[in-house]
Amino acid sequence: MMKVRKLVFVLLGCLYLNFANVFAQDQNLSKKDSVAISKQVSKIDNESKGGDRNVMLNAANNSGPRDVNIGLPATVGGITILENDLPVVYYFWPELPNKTWRQSVSLKNTGLLKMEDLASSMGDLGFAVNSYTQNGTKDFKVKGNLSGSHFGWLQGDINVSGPMTKNGWTYSAGIFVNFDPSTYDLGFNKYVDQTKVLRAGVTKYFKDDKGEFNIYYKYADSYVNTNYAVFEYGPNGEASEIDGFQIGRDSYFLRSGSVRFQDIVSGDYYYGAFDGEDNTNTSHNIDVFGNYKMDNGWDFKYSTRLHLAKSNSLYGIPLSIFNVEAADGYTIQSTGEAYSGNVGTQIALNSRDIPSTTIMGRFSINKQIKNHNVTFGILEQYYNIDKYNSNRSLYFQTVEDQPQLLVGPGTDEYGFYGYNSSAEYFNGSENKLSVYGSDDWKVSDRFNVKYGLMLRSHLVNGDYSQTPRSVGFTLADAELTDINHSFFHIAGNINANYNITKNFGALANFLYTEENGKLESYSSPIPPSVVKSRSPLAGLGVFWNTKYFSLVSQATYLTKNNYLTRYNLVNPADDTETQQTPIFYDIQTVGWTTDMMITPFKGFNLHYLITLQNPVYKNFTFNAFGQDYDYSDKTVLEISKVLMEIDPSYTVDKWRFWASFRYFSEQYANINNALYFAPRWENFGGINYQYNNNVSFGATVVNFLNQTGAKGTINGAELINDASQYYGRLLTGSYIRPFTVQLSVNFNF
Repeated sequence: MMKVRKLVFVLLGCLYLNFANVFAQDQNLSKKDSVAISKQVSKIDNESKGGDRNVMLNAANNSGPRDVNIGLPATVGGITILENDLPVVYYFWPELPNKTWRQSVSLKNTGLLKMEDLASSMGDLGFAVNSYTQNGTKDFKVKGNLSGSHFGWLQGDINVSGPMTKNGWTYSAGIFVNFDPSTYDLGFNKYVDQTKVLRAGVTKYFKDDKGEFNIYYKYADSYVNTNYAVFEYGPNGEASEIDGFQIGRDSYFLRSGSVRFQDIVSGDYYYGAFDGEDNTNTSHNIDVFGNYKMDNGWDFKYSTRLHLAKSNSLYGIPLSIFNVEAADGYTIQSTGEAYSGNVGTQIALNSRDIPSTTIMGRFSINKQIKNHNVTFGILEQYYNIDKYNSNRSLYFQTVEDQPQLLVGPGTDEYGFYGYNSSAEYFNGSENKLSVYGSDDWKVSDRFNVKYGLMLRSHLVNGDYSQTPRSVGFTLADAELTDINHSFFHIAGNINANYNITKNFGALANFLYTEENGKLESYSSPIPPSVVKSRSPLAGLGVFWNTKYFSLVSQATYLTKNNYLTRYNLVNPADDTETQQTPIFYDIQTVGWTTDMMITPFKGFNLHYLITLQNPVYKNFTFNAFGQDYDYSDKTVLEISKVLMEIDPSYTVDKWRFWASFRYFSEQYANINNALYFAPRWENFGGINYQYNNNVSFGATVVNFLNQTGAKGTINGAELINDASQYYGRLLTGSYIRPFTVQLSVNFNF
């Protein structure tokens, strides 16, 4: 009953605001050329939001912003993305953010939301990209971008806006289309990423600059595929190319492009295609946002959203590679020929037509009161997902470019086995109701304090199945268990900086967030822990600004407890024996980051950042195969201890030359740290030419040093102590894009 009342509250709020004379929120996200993210500290400046700071330069693909390392494991969804101060998706699974949002000219501005602002306004830990819809303009305007690469990538993006009537009504409409073949040939389709995003709406401006009212619709249609590389693992964490497979240039997708599943709901068998409806996400989005400047000086702001999505996702994930002889009984499924050579084991996951409804609203008031900039607000988030399920299949494929499906021992005649032996299911809703406040207090000319607090009620209701998953599992076999939880969370931050001299000073910050279980936590038959997870972060440092450079250096301490990971462990004494083991553990990170911007002469800028960190497991104990293990104080998987960014740029007349280099030290590939991947560089470079006030051109080179690098984990190796066992073995992993030339033209009239 409580969640119904809260849903009614949001709907009434949206209806009221449709008729209110209010004005859209405008946060003025500044854009600073070639300024990269401080991983564990934020630049000291007078803005509440940071610039984009190269967060859009993604070395893996073109589909979304890069993930930003803060010393904790990255989520599958990566960095949080907001539009009009609300998350573009309530939760990143099964609807990934890049399937409903892309960087576009139909966004008025895009920037980085600092960790402290995300904590006090959303109650979440990390950085976020915040963007604002391009609303109507009082003059007719057209802006657009056309981009492509020498691999055949084509992206078109255009927005048109202008006046409708003389009494303040305006419009804006735009379309983004992306056809990306990536850097390899799938075989079954030309495009790895095919995405369309349409935005259209109206804006009403009110007299005397009192504000504006906006209502905008967004439609998105997208499928995105993720490739893997095959490589040979060697001493010193090296990943070497093998004959017949080029990292980043060859496809490890099944040649046919389709996988056979058993539907967990109906029990029927079907084929799902990587480029078809079973992997295409569609969504409809209505945003009503604005603000109104009241006579008493308070600025009332709001942003509301109705988001309806139908999620389809299909992934093929490598598990292992082994070698077989012709006598072992493996045949190519399409021809029946006997096969000998390397065999890749794959697991496929498919969620079909999963409907979800999200209703969100943020309402706030803000005022400058003497030397205080005060904000109070309410944030409501309601999310319902109807019978989420994930069908699972296992299969064998050849290890080559565009692999072929194999029939082998244990598979059916189609080449698949283990249907739904690890299937997922949950159903229900979540409701988060938060109140928050913040104050940016200029205590004196030398001393500034910024602090905020959020209080959140989180309700989780629904059902899931504790029935063990076996081959052929369907919901007809399932006994459902109710989910009914009510959590209370506190989040907040306090930041202070003090100028000891005019240009030199000290800074300190502290932020804290909490969370418990989510509905998604109930996807497996193993009941999750709902123990409160707490994340305190504390930092202390200095800043120094002169005519020629700006520097901030800070040490930080961060912990997070009650992580849950379900490992599929392999017995080191018998690699045919496996065991699924849920492990709860904590993580602690101590780091030191120095961020410097150097401007020695006119037109030249050099940004340099270095982070030294030591993220380690705590309370990491478990039992497997009759033996106790303790991996406490081991370095966290996939996180480098040393990170660097070097970003030079030079502007002269109408030309701008720039580069961006990122260094990642070695990353461990199994939890006991016996296996690791060697250090790697990611690099970008480009030239921009401003032809006139309306037209500009750009050329960008991704990985111009032609680096290759593998990352990720090594499946089945969690308990391995001797790395030499893996020398010379074929493994799979993700990688950075190979050398790619991209061209673009931008226009703005």
